Amino acid sequence: MNKQIIIERTVKAINQVPEDKAEAISDFADFILKQYEDQLLTKGITNLNSHSKSFDFLNDEEEIYTLSDIKEEYNG
Repeated sequence: MNKQIIIERTVKAINQVPEDKAEAISDFADFILKQYEDQLLTKGITNLNSHSKSFDFLNDEEEIYTLSDIKEEYNG
């Protein structure tokens, strides 16, 4: 089903229900839109961070501990 058909079906449904139900549909659409915008924002921030060089200094840190520092092994 393409987007235009979905829009037409939704408009038809809104026109057939009482005002309070139409408002509920509108509120749900706003909720879905906010979720979508939040996902886009999160994805954008993730991409920005992954391509940023802000944390490159961590790659140059020397290792403080090695496997030889282990005194007791835990096999939970």
